[in-house]
Formats: sequence, C-alpha cells, structure tokens
Amino acid sequence: MKRILFPSGGARSAALPLLALSLLVSSLAVANDYPTESRVDYVLGCMAANGNTYLTMQKCSCSIDVIAEHLSHEAYEQVATVMSMQDQRGELGVLFRTERGMQDQVQALHQAQADANLRCF
Repeated sequence: MKRILFPSGGARSAALPLLALSLLVSSLAVANDYPTESRVDYVLGCMAANGNTYLTMQKCSCSIDVIAEHLSHEAYEQVATVMSMQDQRGELGVLFRTERGMQDQVQALHQAQADANLRCF
C-alpha cells in the first residue's frame, strides 16, 4: 500500500481547498444530472400553473434546481410515472395509489417541492 505524504507547511494547506473544491464539483454534477428537456418541461408546466411571467420563469427554474438536489433524475422520472398512473381507473390505478413504496416516492417529491417553494417562491 502506498502512502501519500504531505510536506509540512504550504502544500498541505493548498491540498485542503482543492479537496473541498472537488467535493463541491462532484455534488454539483449529481444535482445537475437532469437533461435540459426535463428541466424545460418542468419549468413550462410550473409557469403555466403560476403565471407566464419572467419572474415566474426564474422561480420555476430555481424550483427544478432544488428538486434536482433532492432527487436523482431517475427517481424524478419514476415519481412522474407513478403520479400519472394514479389517475388510471381500475386495479392498475389502485395499485399506483396504494402501494407503499410508490407512495414513499411521491412523498419524497412533495418534500422536495416544499423545500423548493420555501427557497424559490
């Protein structure tokens, strides 16, 4: 096993900000895994529900950024599917409305949206 030795003084203090920066960049990359199409679709729907103004566009853009901090794009798409299937009639709709795991996913989105509302609106 190879050891990494830091020389005393300036080299060690220079390494810490670089480590912090790399952690920040990696967390931003995870929060920015939403494709542009998904972000635009959300913003357009949000604007339609809240008014088609420039200020609303800024708030809705902020909102999807906050949601992306809470949920991966894959989880967001799964929740969107669950929510659209809940409107189905019959046994299929009941399954999507009552299955615990699916409801937990929907609850996670609602919590992310609540945080987004507090931070952006």
